[in-house]
Amino acid sequence: MRRTRKAKIVATLGPASSSPDMIRRMFEAGVDVFRLNFSHGTQQDHAERHAAIRALERELDRPIGILQDLQGPKIRLGTLKDDGFEVAADDTVRFVREGEAGAANAIPLPHDEVFAGIAPGHAMLIDDGKVRLEVSGLGDDWIEARVVVGGALSNRKGVNLPDTLLELSPLTDKDRADLAYGLELGVDFVAMSFVQRPSDLIEGRQLVGPDVGICSKIEKPKALEHIADIVALSDSVMVARGDLGVEIPPEQVPGRQKQIVRACRRAGKPVIIATQMLDSMVAVPAPTRAEASDVATAIYDGADAVMLSAESASGDYPAEAVAMMDRIIQSTEEDEGYRAIVDATELAVEESVEHAIAAAAALVADTIAAKAIVAFTSSGTTALRVARERPDVAIIASTPEAGVARRMALVWGAHAVRSADVASYDEMVAEAIRHARVQGFAEAGEQIAIVSGVPFGSPGSTNNLRVATLPRE
Repeated sequence: MRRTRKAKIVATLGPASSSPDMIRRMFEAGVDVFRLNFSHGTQQDHAERHAAIRALERELDRPIGILQDLQGPKIRLGTLKDDGFEVAADDTVRFVREGEAGAANAIPLPHDEVFAGIAPGHAMLIDDGKVRLEVSGLGDDWIEARVVVGGALSNRKGVNLPDTLLELSPLTDKDRADLAYGLELGVDFVAMSFVQRPSDLIEGRQLVGPDVGICSKIEKPKALEHIADIVALSDSVMVARGDLGVEIPPEQVPGRQKQIVRACRRAGKPVIIATQMLDSMVAVPAPTRAEASDVATAIYDGADAVMLSAESASGDYPAEAVAMMDRIIQSTEEDEGYRAIVDATELAVEESVEHAIAAAAALVADTIAAKAIVAFTSSGTTALRVARERPDVAIIASTPEAGVARRMALVWGAHAVRSADVASYDEMVAEAIRHARVQGFAEAGEQIAIVSGVPFGSPGSTNNLRVATLPRE
């Protein structure tokens, strides 16, 4: 199954989309990567969804990516008196390390790391920012805060701390157990929640290993301070606008989104735009005009992928939401102004043979109107380098590795195919021509560009560019 668009679709599975039939419908509608959200559901639930995806993959002989999204550390209130109460602007409240049935002068906040990192003047946002406070004083086991925006407090509501660097691992005990389970299943990507600094990625890599991609979810303002290093240490990045939009002012979210996309494009790392993209389609079969524009904006910016969350996991129209996102992407990429906008992001070519060859392949393919660029890649790096250039033609990523083929499902413009290792130059050209013909990208008399590393089978050694014409049979 060949997609006719370049940007990819990530869709979350959940109660509305767990049956093999619905997973098939969503894939046929346009899903490239399925997301298993370990914040919800049991491990067995996710195992059944994983099995259904792999069965579909075998049936259709098309690589499908699976993204495991870990919950990450959640800061929550404890149990409150009478299950909750109201606070008003200018009230003073006190949070304590321990206690139950808290009132306004003793609200349980059972997180030692908060007391260790918070300081006067720091903001505290409760229930996705519906209640806002500012810290006015603190002691060893209490935090005093003034209410800026009042509202209802209730049991176990989430607490966001945009100004506070928390000294805690991004991987909780639950995450570690879920990660071990996901790796045993055979996921292709692991999304780490609430990444704050480069050291979080180093810790994650030690557990994930080298053969599974790490996706850093950008949800914390502190992550924005280290975005270049976080991008460098990640295999992909997700702009998770839900929590990020709580912790920074809403008017800053669009600019930050563009900043992260540019950073990822320059680094050649896939970037996903996520959260509430077609939120209306949770309940109705069509998005708002603003939502359609939101998806289109991400595509104009050059994002590799856009993501559906509740729309596909728990909404009434999961397959329809995928089909709508597919149509929006295609319409945007066909717009006459699309190429000019995408090409406006100037990418400096690194002083290396590998990057020079990838840039040359994109230029040559566009100049001679080639039908595709065939990138032979054992690790995925060659295809990523070509995709970074955003060529106007498809990228056929030929790899012998099943895991690499699945990870290519997230890469802009990449159409992955499984292929045995090539051992000679002539064999490489013949295999490239075969892929282009069989996959429906080129016909007799048409040209393709071929990118590879010689000697063959050396990961990352992109050093060869060839143009070939498909012969008449």
